[in-house]
Amino acid sequence: QVGLVESGGGSVQDGGSLRLSCAASGFPTSETHCMGWFRQAPGKEREGIASIQRDGNITYVDSVKDRFTISKDNAKNALYLEMNFLKPEDTATYICAAPQFPVCGESWWTNERWLQLTTWGLGTQVTVSS
Repeated sequence: QVGLVESGGGSVQDGGSLRLSCAASGFPTSETHCMGWFRQAPGKEREGIASIQRDGNITYVDSVKDRFTISKDNAKNALYLEMNFLKPEDTATYICAAPQFPVCGESWWTNERWLQLTTWGLGTQVTVSS
């Protein structure tokens, strides 16, 4: 049984920080080609924001670049997202994900075929107040 469980969400003020965690079960993160984070705000479509490949290659969407940091700890079988200088527009449900095929980055986030073959967590809420 494969699963992803997020934690670490909460409410912060504009400019604050949060660290999200994603615990993976049923598969070793050390052998996974790619893992990443998506987010979805009310009334908006789900969007990919950060991903990391097994070889360490990292991709960010422009809106979070230089503010968020994705990392992975294979010993803990976990994925993380460090979020700094948070803005109200970052308010969303943040979702941990892993594609079931060797794709990553924008090629994964923008391809419906690969999104249909993605393992998803249930998400954790992040709220940033002005």
